[in-house]
Amino acid sequence: MAAGTHGVDLVPVVALLGAAVIGVPLFKRIGLGSVLGYLAAGLLLGPSGIGLISDPESVLTIAELGVVLFLFIIGLEMEPAKLWALRNQIFGLGVIQVAVCGALLTGVGVLLGFPLVVAFVFGMGFVLTSTAIVMQILGERGELSSPGGQRMVSILLLEDLAIVPLLAIVALLAPSGEDGGMLARVAGVGVALGAILLLIFLGQRIMNPFFSLLASTKLREVMTAAALLVVFGAALLFQASGLSMAMGAFLAGVLLSTSSFRHQLEADVEPFRGILLGLFFLAVGMSLDTAVVAANWSIIAISVAAFMVIKALAIYGIARLLRSGHGEALERAVLMGQGGEFAFVLYTTALGVGLISGTTNAIFTATVIISMVLTPLALIGMRFFMPKPVQSLDGVERPDGLSGNILIIGFGRFGQIASQPLLAMRHSVSIIDNDTEMIRAAAQIGFKVYYGDGTRLDILHAAGASTATLILICTDKKEQTTRIAELVRDEFPLVRVMARAFDRGHAIELVKAGVEYQIRELFESALVFGGDAIEMLGATREQAVEVVEGVRDRDRQRFELQMAGEDWRVGRKLLLSNAEEQARDVGVEVPAEAVEQRIKQSAGLG
Repeated sequence: MAAGTHGVDLVPVVALLGAAVIGVPLFKRIGLGSVLGYLAAGLLLGPSGIGLISDPESVLTIAELGVVLFLFIIGLEMEPAKLWALRNQIFGLGVIQVAVCGALLTGVGVLLGFPLVVAFVFGMGFVLTSTAIVMQILGERGELSSPGGQRMVSILLLEDLAIVPLLAIVALLAPSGEDGGMLARVAGVGVALGAILLLIFLGQRIMNPFFSLLASTKLREVMTAAALLVVFGAALLFQASGLSMAMGAFLAGVLLSTSSFRHQLEADVEPFRGILLGLFFLAVGMSLDTAVVAANWSIIAISVAAFMVIKALAIYGIARLLRSGHGEALERAVLMGQGGEFAFVLYTTALGVGLISGTTNAIFTATVIISMVLTPLALIGMRFFMPKPVQSLDGVERPDGLSGNILIIGFGRFGQIASQPLLAMRHSVSIIDNDTEMIRAAAQIGFKVYYGDGTRLDILHAAGASTATLILICTDKKEQTTRIAELVRDEFPLVRVMARAFDRGHAIELVKAGVEYQIRELFESALVFGGDAIEMLGATREQAVEVVEGVRDRDRQRFELQMAGEDWRVGRKLLLSNAEEQARDVGVEVPAEAVEQRIKQSAGLG
């Protein structure tokens, strides 16, 4: 029997994986972001591109599980107490934004020529921002836990909750005979509330004992299956009750956020989340029907521009009225000025009950998809309008005629530790840094730190560099450290300088810039770490000290060779390597003399 006849068709699978592996890193490398890479790859593979995948709806149905898993992981990070602390933002800021944007976009829909009810469906669908895109972008930037990120997460949660009453309203607006009457609607609300209460009961009473029982089996694959069962079970429960699958998964995550199995669950679900969420973006790109866009390009173009601009302006205005800064308000407006995946649910429901036609649904869907595609591009353009961050100087002093015999530039973790021996010996120490938050934090623990940029010559003069005996450059940016070293060398050649180096190459660069002493920021701590490791494995304290000193001596020899040569590989024979052990692991015999030589080297005797 031919495998090609009855086997799985792997061409679409390989094409999707290939598009993600090639397209996404390429787009991210050129600064367009991973989301746009997925969307572009999906457009290429879909019916509007080369047509390799002809049924994007089937892919989108599966890929929506990525959004479900994503919301579950977000829920795991949202302990009930944390969620309760955000209640004002969720039900205050969130409700205001949904209500104002919904009213404005409904008005835009009417101006575009749609009947009021259809315009309401169009506008309210567009209000529901893409949770997947915003969360992905915030996650890539590491801003999910920032104050601005938390506000956006709160609004997204409210918008996800809003799909429930919106679906009920669509049912109420349905033409006569399209639903089961008022009794059916009331029953639907009762079923939804029952599903929420049931999930809360299961989460509080059943899930922890369930996972404890499974953990006792010591079978990793069973725990993974159980994690997926909880996520998809909660999603199925909410879907069957007429609610959002993603909200079911989110609530399940919140209920498990205080569980001792939280980190295990997150680790089990994360790989599936990443793949399926990427597949979701691919499917959205595939779903863009260029034939519909071409046939209705004028109304779609006007709708995209009008809806995105009006929604963004409303979000910006609300943010500013509620006292957010210009930068945060602008970023929120651009990030959330799009439609989202829940719009597809709302439009499909409206189509099913006869509120809109198939063509109208295609126009609305295309409008939302194009807005999602444009969002990463809008973020790139936003960079030109974002204000440069301005630090508040309240309670912070600038240096003026400082006269300490030691000047420390940069007072992060490295500078704070370096200052302690100097202060213990009662040296007069002056400190400058250009991070006002750090300066205020240092003041709370008794340090006097002045605000100043060490790369500016006037600041160095004001900080007393010309009269200092020793300058310690403890900044954490390579270019900044090198620039300060060069300035001190050129302007204060008699002052001795010590500097924090980022790595070996930077250390060589600093020596050439005139620094008298440099140390790589992790070198000594890593040596101590390694020495303590061999002590834990049975070496005596004396042996550990001797081995560490041997490593330090060989590193010093290698550094001197690299200073004299151009090739960074010079002196590599002074490095100990695990190649011999790896060779032995695969059955290659290592000469006894080589092992003896290793022992001598590790003791610093080679």
